[in-house]
Amino acid sequence: MRRLRAEQGQALVEVVAAVPVLLLVGLVLMQALAVGYAAVLAGTAAHAGALALAAGGDARAGVRESLPGWSRAGARVEVAGGQVRVRLRPPSPLASLARELEMEAEAGVEES
Repeated sequence: MRRLRAEQGQALVEVVAAVPVLLLVGLVLMQALAVGYAAVLAGTAAHAGALALAAGGDARAGVRESLPGWSRAGARVEVAGGQVRVRLRPPSPLASLARELEMEAEAGVEES
């Protein structure tokens, strides 16, 4: 009986020790997904800006309209010639980490 209780106590200690590791792995995976999503959004926004530019419209407005609300504030748009560059920070609990993981995409149109 004592041995069974000792084993139950050991299992509890192992579970309690594993919880922080599992939380950390989960946070890293969520951050990786956020970075991937920001990359896709930046690419889509750059293409939308280039399409707006090709149609004679405002590339910055095209970029802003293609982004979801949460990402508009953190997006930076540069338009030079026929090129549209979009930089977007992924959501992150740490601002310094978001700066380091900033995604960039570029799209352009040929000027005639």
